[in-house]
Amino acid sequence: MVHLGLGAFARAHTAVFTEDAMLAAGDPQWGIVGVTQRSDAVARQLAPQDGLFAVAERGEGAAPARVVSSIVEAISGRDKPELVVERIGAAATKIVTLTITEKGYRFNPQTRTLDLDDTETSEDLGGRPPRTAVGQIARGLQRRARTGAGPITVVSCDNLPGNGELTGTLVRNFAVALPTGESDELLAWIDRNATFPSTMVDRMVPATTDADLAAVERELGLRDEAAVVAEPFKQWVIEDNFAAARPRWEDAGALFSTDVAAWESAKLRLLNASHSMLAYLGLAAGKATIADAVGVDAFRTACHRMMLEEALPSITLPVELDGERYCGEVLRRFANPALGHTTAKVGSDGSQKIGLRLLATVRGTFDAGREPKWAALAVAAWMRHVATTPETDLNDPLAKELEAVLPERRTADTVVPALLGFRPVVDPYLAGHEEFRNLLLHWYRSIDNGPLSLGNEINHG
Repeated sequence: MVHLGLGAFARAHTAVFTEDAMLAAGDPQWGIVGVTQRSDAVARQLAPQDGLFAVAERGEGAAPARVVSSIVEAISGRDKPELVVERIGAAATKIVTLTITEKGYRFNPQTRTLDLDDTETSEDLGGRPPRTAVGQIARGLQRRARTGAGPITVVSCDNLPGNGELTGTLVRNFAVALPTGESDELLAWIDRNATFPSTMVDRMVPATTDADLAAVERELGLRDEAAVVAEPFKQWVIEDNFAAARPRWEDAGALFSTDVAAWESAKLRLLNASHSMLAYLGLAAGKATIADAVGVDAFRTACHRMMLEEALPSITLPVELDGERYCGEVLRRFANPALGHTTAKVGSDGSQKIGLRLLATVRGTFDAGREPKWAALAVAAWMRHVATTPETDLNDPLAKELEAVLPERRTADTVVPALLGFRPVVDPYLAGHEEFRNLLLHWYRSIDNGPLSLGNEINHG
């Protein structure tokens, strides 16, 4: 296996599931070649440890710290892109998995196609050793086509609806943009030999802190710079559409389903949407962590009501999922103080997230003839965060573009219409929806009035 995006989540989720599957099935062949995407830090941490690292669970029901051994090689994708292509192209590789976050796909969220104007994508298409994940996959598949390496499955594990279909589309978009001879050959090979199943993944894995490393050192008696911490809960729902062999992940607790889309929608519109809401409300109120934010009664109430009154009625749940129970579980998981999930981290890359997590619920609630009061609060909180954060401090791939559309004098009356007109995030229907605009103005002003005033309004709303 090759995994692109070797962050903390991948190590606490995909690597753990894979090791547990190998242990349960007695099948040790599924070693992971992990590839870092933006930084070589994890590759440098794992190299002297032969890929070994610790996972420490935190919270009620936590298991003792464990050492995970499923990663057999760690590569810096930016420093050794040719090696990444070689590993994907190797006959021994049967699966490529990805956790590269929304922005790592370098796609237009409105058209769900590859952004060919993206500088990195353009340079990959120009023939340099590819540094983008999509470029590395496409060039790796191209090598397989030319060497007869056999079929392969590409598995996205990111929080995107239809993540498998999207990944397949982006790889094909890359292939189409190649010179005609290369393009036709690669597209034909992909159609015959590659599949792109969708998945839903869930586990809260905050960034590892120095305090976490010290705690793991006390538990294990050794220093592990690559250690990760995570909540005890973990979940993986996978579409069973594999072109070649795979680990028996079901033996490790994964669920293979014919309705992954319903699981994806539930997580995006309930858990991820609430995560974003708490991040932006928490930032406005000076709360450092998600646990701090959900500890504010008014914020917890707003989250719960958004899930129950707006998100749940506008999605179709998988038959195995009890919606109300799931919503309560989400809030309990957020309240785990041991995780230290920061509002700043969760609130990063908002331009890539709010459309899928919040605006979809706004649209669905309007379509049902109801008022998306609580989802609008979350969107207004994001708008205020963008407007009150200096461009240099705004952790968002569209920070410059957002800054360019914002007026110099920033109030609800100037910021809301400016960001409603920002097409990379807001579609024309919602941009021109008067009721939505009025809700945003109302909530933006309420947030400006301070946490106490906002809390009183939420609690009496």
